[in-house]
Amino acid sequence: MTELHVSLDSSRLNPVERKLQEPLEEQLSSALKRAANRIAERYDGQSDDEVAQWLIEEAREALHPDIAEGFHPDEAQLREVARAVIRGERFE
Repeated sequence: MTELHVSLDSSRLNPVERKLQEPLEEQLSSALKRAANRIAERYDGQSDDEVAQWLIEEAREALHPDIAEGFHPDEAQLREVARAVIRGERFE
């Protein structure tokens, strides 16, 4: 199993977000892991760009709308997760 963790740049967070940084990271990580594992079960030859888009859409669906709106992961890193899904990796 591959470890997946979303990290937020604390220098870009406001004071309230900084106080909530750890629980936000956990919530985002959990949503992305769940999305990656669900997509891995249904993967059927889609491109890494398609899987990356699918990942972000499915992860956002699992989040509170306000959190989902602000969730913009690094595209290159999201594509790496998509490639791992394509390789059949599972996430913990």
